[in-house]
Amino acid sequence: MKLASPRSGRLAGHAVRAALAAAVLAMAPAMAQPIKIGIITDKVGPAKPYAEPVTAGAVFAAKELNARGGILGRQVELLIEDDQARPDISATAARKLVEAGATFILSLSLTPSTQQVQTVTLETRTPQLTPSNSGDTLTTQIDNPYFWQTGPLGSTQIATLLAYAANRNFKRVALVGENSDLGQLTNRSFKAGLERSGVQIVAEEVVPRGSTTADPQMQKVRAARPDAIFLTGVTTPENVLILRSYRQLGLKMPLLGNFNLSVPQTAVVAKGLLDGVVFVDAFDPAKPEARRFIEAYKKENGVEPYNLNGYGYDGLMLVADAIKRAGGTDKEKVRAAMQATQGYVGVLGAVGSSYGFPAGKRTGFDRNGMVVRVYEGDKQGKVVFSGAQ
Repeated sequence: MKLASPRSGRLAGHAVRAALAAAVLAMAPAMAQPIKIGIITDKVGPAKPYAEPVTAGAVFAAKELNARGGILGRQVELLIEDDQARPDISATAARKLVEAGATFILSLSLTPSTQQVQTVTLETRTPQLTPSNSGDTLTTQIDNPYFWQTGPLGSTQIATLLAYAANRNFKRVALVGENSDLGQLTNRSFKAGLERSGVQIVAEEVVPRGSTTADPQMQKVRAARPDAIFLTGVTTPENVLILRSYRQLGLKMPLLGNFNLSVPQTAVVAKGLLDGVVFVDAFDPAKPEARRFIEAYKKENGVEPYNLNGYGYDGLMLVADAIKRAGGTDKEKVRAAMQATQGYVGVLGAVGSSYGFPAGKRTGFDRNGMVVRVYEGDKQGKVVFSGAQ
């Protein structure tokens, strides 16, 4: 038998090492490629006041992730598209992001736009998350296993405020709102919840859009002498009229505001009218995770963040967590990892709450994660109640 010479063995060893080195070099560019995450936001349309701060929170999260080394050693690259809150543009933007290699898409625009994006993500099997939208039907109208929602459901927000009312033992209440479609939907939801809990509605008033005063409606509320007033409207101009009339008529019964009052812009347009008003929110500034976020965001951007910034931050961090657990950007593995999310503690939510998707469910905000806060002057103040029970 002919034995291989030492020289030939050395040559073979060099060849193996050379092949391995070439393979590593070939893999390196792919491993160094950034992880692309798409964002569909609204920069000019009706959702802009909400979408832009949510986007800013996601941008901050990406900076923080990249400063720590990215995800699985790869930098995060955000691909941001503006859909102007138009569903027809949303679908085009989604296809553009998929073609650009987005592993995941965050939807930050209005409900119709988010639903339209779902038609694309379902077709292309691209994971999609909306971290701020509160529509109760987002996960039920389209059976899309690639879509999740971590914004607190509108029904959960209402349940929390109703639980607060029960805790305060309010027996006779008034509802005051406006006549926008969303405002009327919110009013009906409050009404149904109050009726189920046996609370008597002694007055129900509507301030029409475009009104210049709410005095006639609030005078009727005063005559009904309720224990508390639920502010069910979602349009800021009409809410300001109601708040102004409430003060000018000298009403003293507690005023309970819905989630619309958690947007800081309210304190600007309703300056001097908010002290003592309570409102439902998803943000507790005293929560340790929220405190760390507030300090870091303020240091980076020079301004203090609020709930909408937190929605975007938590959304991107949840995506990053799923990709990390998936071990890469394979969409099917990322989809499975996101669906398996349990016990993720974010910036938003009451102390002790966490994000997670129960088996077969794609809404991930903790039902007991909402809080009720009180305005102290024109500043959003402390939490006075939490949970929907």
